[in-house]
Amino acid sequence: EVQLQAYGGGLVQAGGSLRLSCTGFGFTSDDLGIGWFRQAPGKAREGLSWIRRSDGSTYYADSVKGRFTVSSDNAKNTVYLQMNSLKPEDTAAYYCAAKTRPLEATLNPFRFTYWGQGTQVTVSS
Repeated sequence: EVQLQAYGGGLVQAGGSLRLSCTGFGFTSDDLGIGWFRQAPGKAREGLSWIRRSDGSTYYADSVKGRFTVSSDNAKNTVYLQMNSLKPEDTAAYYCAAKTRPLEATLNPFRFTYWGQGTQVTVSS
C-alpha cells in the first residue's frame, strides 16, 4: 500500500522558518514526482513546488520562489520543503503528493495520484 506522511508544521512568527517533511511508504521506484501544495480555508488548493526524485529537478510557484526550497533524500524516501521568510498569508494546511509517469513538472493537483494528510502551518504577524 502506497502512503505519504507529511509532518513538521507548527506555529511560527512572520519572518521565521519551518521545514516540512514528506515520507513515502510502499513506493517501489524513485521514478516519481513529488509536489507540495497548500490550502487555506475557503481557498482552492495551491501548488507550491515540484521535485523529480530521479534527477532532483525542481519547479516552484511564483508565490514561493526564492523563499521555499524543495529537496529529496531518496535513501530516506523523504522530500523536504524548507520555508523561509514566512508571511501570515502562508498560513494553510500543507500537503505533499506523488505522481508517476509522465514526470514533466506540474503544480496541477489533479495530476497527482497519492496524497499525504495535511500538516498545519500558522504564521503569526
